Order: sequence, then structure tokens, then C-alpha cells
Amino acid sequence: MSESTPILKPLIEQRADPYIYHHSDGHYYFIASVPEYDRLELRRSKTLAGLADADPVTVWRKPDNGPYSDLIWAPEIHYIDGTWAIYFAAAPSREIKDDLFQHRMYALTTTAANPLEGEWLLEQVDSGIDTFCLDATSFEHRGQRYYLWAQKGPGIPGNSNLYIAPLESPTRISGEPVCLTVPEYDWETIGFAVNEGPAVIARHGRVFIAYSASATNHNYCMGLLYADENADLMDPASWTKSPVPVFQSCYERGIYGPGHNSFTVSEDGQQDILVYHARTYTEIEGDPLWDPNRHTYIKAFEWSEDGMPVFGNPAEP
Repeated sequence: MSESTPILKPLIEQRADPYIYHHSDGHYYFIASVPEYDRLELRRSKTLAGLADADPVTVWRKPDNGPYSDLIWAPEIHYIDGTWAIYFAAAPSREIKDDLFQHRMYALTTTAANPLEGEWLLEQVDSGIDTFCLDATSFEHRGQRYYLWAQKGPGIPGNSNLYIAPLESPTRISGEPVCLTVPEYDWETIGFAVNEGPAVIARHGRVFIAYSASATNHNYCMGLLYADENADLMDPASWTKSPVPVFQSCYERGIYGPGHNSFTVSEDGQQDILVYHARTYTEIEGDPLWDPNRHTYIKAFEWSEDGMPVFGNPAEP
């Protein structure tokens, strides 16, 4: 497999699972997995470009032991009814049981005006299903806030499916989780059967969920679910799933395994921005999870005449 020189430079190197939130205070807040998987860092800047040089502030560091003492993965920061919430997944160790790590979902919360200076309270977010789970996000639609995440489904083959539930408070779901999608296509099951890393954007009369699939090497790619904005988002029948990936490796230009995305907007609010991680090579020694060079990229994207996102090529801005 040949390597190519990428034409797109990363925004921030060695930061996987990137999440960027544009707050009403005019700042962008950035959080991502660090290669050591041992802490949660926040950056903020008035501009997207400024995040690259913004000083990272460690707001939480894992303890030496206990249920959330290892493999701190995929954090996101949200502002919910006056409370900052950082969602993340953590495991008690690196032990693999039943072919999976033992991650559960947690949240840090603070009511500080500036989350970089907050005092954080940690709680577990219980999905009601006691299995491997991770990659939580949250969104509000039509006055209802939802919690959306990836989890190993009891009795369902594969590593993870996407689930949704109403969110009662920043750390508590209500009702029974509903499974929206399982890995079923060939491009979702290369190496591992995975649907994970959901990200939500609502535009043009629809609610979209982008998600990531397959192993975390060059096969990693993005899929898409969408529902009418007036539909019952808790009904799996409301959602349509793209049968093909919507964002994947560009071998010609050297950007590989793009995924675990989030969405933000340009400084003027006029342009939708895709935030994602990717590598610039395919040859990885050992498990891709221990390779630190998943970098954060951003790119503007457009919408088709029929209101669908057009993410384009990951190797081009």
C-alpha cells in the first residue's frame, strides 16, 4: 500500500476523537483524547485557528486505580441549562473481557462561567445496560434534550451499536435506551463491527447523525443516519441509513481513517465545519489504539440541493 504526501495540514497534532464547541461567549472550546489516555484537557480560543496554539489546561486527571482509572477516551464538552458537562469513557484497567475493554460512561460537571477554571464533580452516566459503552454526545431538538452513545448490545454481535435516550439532567437519562443502528454493511465491519462516535447536526428540515465504523486504522470511515425534523427521533423507523460511507480514506492524497467527527461553525456562523481525526500513513506497528498520530483536522463542507451534507475529500480543505 503506497503512501502519499497529504496536502492538508492538521489543526492540532496527536489529538484523536476531537470535539469543538462554539459557545455564546464567543469562544471555541476544544477537547479530545490525548495519546496517554490519562487526562482531560481543554483549550479555548476566539478563532478556530487559534486553538492550535492555545494553552491546554488539564481539568481532570485519572486516579491510580478504581473504575475510571485507565483509558480515558473520547471526551466532549457541552453546555446544558447553565451547566458545563464533559462526557467521557473510562475503564478500570486495560484488561479485555469477552473480547472488549470494560469502559463505562462518565461525566464531569461544573457551573463555573469559564470551564477552564471550574471545580468539577464526577458522576457515572448509567445507560441501564451494563456493557462496554463510550462516545456519548448530547443534543437538543424541539425542546427535548437527548443523550446519544455507542454500546455493546446484549445479544447483538459486534463491538458497538448506537443508542439514544431522553436526557433528564446533564448526567441522567430517562426511559429505555433505543438502538438506532448496528454494524451491518461490509464497510462497517472491517476488523471490528463498529458503529461509534455519533455527532449531530440539524439542517434543511432534517436531523443528521454522522458516526464512525470499522477498525481504527485506514479502514475507519464515516456513515450517516438522517430523520425528518418532525419525526419521533426515538423511533428507529424514523431514521434512514446511508448504505455507503460518506467520508473515507483518500489514498491519492494521503489522509487515512478519517472519523470520530464533530460539527462546529465558522466564526461568522455562515459555514458548517467538519471536525475529525485522521492519520497520514497506513503502516502501523501493533494495535492502532497505541499509535499516537491521529491528528485533528477541520474542513468546511457544503450541502446539496436536496439538503444532504457533502463532506467531500478528507485531504482537501
